[in-house]
Amino acid sequence: MKIKKILETALTLALVFQLTACENEQVEEIEEETVSNFKEITAMELVSEIKVGWNLGNTLDSRGTSGLSAERSWGNPTTSPEMIAEVKNAGFNAIRIPTTWEFHIGEGPDYIIDADWLGRVNEIVDYAVANDMYIILNTHHDEWYFPTYETEKEDTEQLVAIWKQIAERFKDYDEHLIFEGLNEPRLRGTQNEWTSGTDESRDVINNWMAAFVETVRSSGGNNDKRFLMLTPYCASSNPEAYKALILPENDKNIIVSIHAYTPHSMCLADGGRGNFLSSVEGAVRDIDKLFTGLKETFVDNGIPVIIGETGARNKDNLGNRVIWADYFFSKSAECGIPAFWWDNGAFSTGEAFGMLDRHLVNWRFPDIVKAIMTAIENKAPLYTGITDVSELTLS
Repeated sequence: MKIKKILETALTLALVFQLTACENEQVEEIEEETVSNFKEITAMELVSEIKVGWNLGNTLDSRGTSGLSAERSWGNPTTSPEMIAEVKNAGFNAIRIPTTWEFHIGEGPDYIIDADWLGRVNEIVDYAVANDMYIILNTHHDEWYFPTYETEKEDTEQLVAIWKQIAERFKDYDEHLIFEGLNEPRLRGTQNEWTSGTDESRDVINNWMAAFVETVRSSGGNNDKRFLMLTPYCASSNPEAYKALILPENDKNIIVSIHAYTPHSMCLADGGRGNFLSSVEGAVRDIDKLFTGLKETFVDNGIPVIIGETGARNKDNLGNRVIWADYFFSKSAECGIPAFWWDNGAFSTGEAFGMLDRHLVNWRFPDIVKAIMTAIENKAPLYTGITDVSELTLS
């Protein structure tokens, strides 16, 4: 009897061990499947799949308020799945989610991100995932950093701490999720703020970009191959700034991040000229120069570029904005440099780049949206023959 019991016990233990081993193998297979679900393509191939993008501006990137109410503190309503679905339905297959972390983190050296805030960011990312969109997630209006040698070490520590947490949270997401290290790193409040910077500031920003890449790459999951956007001084479209950007030599999953409100007097300047006709050589000169420079410097050398912000603010000049969008986005498509409209939800005052009425979930300027979608499809402007905006038929 004792021998029989011993044999029964041994068989039971063997069976338990076998079942446990099988369960462990299944868990490992599930985990491996989760982190390996990442399309093996080049950065150039990935960017070629991004047709046109839209910014969820003045929302998660607000400043001065902590807690979840910060999402609404700059006047936009709580982001809903219906809003993001409408953006996708309109033809935008990518979304940039500008996010400010500064008012949602603890003290150093850990700089722990508030769990509720990180969770809310994750929810909105998942709205875009549900719509099969490409997503850019960044650090946006954070002002804890200043690109000088004096503050570089402390700022780098905070940059690394924040990105460790973001990278950990999203490490198992596939190639649709792109990380952008910094938005417009610059010498805020100085005479060089909106220039191409200084040798020192450009050097510090390059060091930050390297720290960002190293942090994400070493964070596990899919992050060893995640596509990362690196930003020159101020995300400037000035060649002096972007040609100073140092890219990692042995990392092919890198994208250059540029902002371009071009021409400035039409698109961004207070007052300024609100007229634009692509039939006028001088009007298109800056746009042509922008895309030629980026293409020759990066794209022709196998380095993809995304224009993360662009747009033409409302100056009661709808026809001119339609013609501008037609020309700008056709050049974007022609050169393989996708552009993202900066939509801050403002329609008539200040920097009025609003397109989607998020309260009603419809488009305030459908003619501009239509012009953008037609332009990226045709890869050639339609309105170069128009010599007077009154010739344009609007809905």
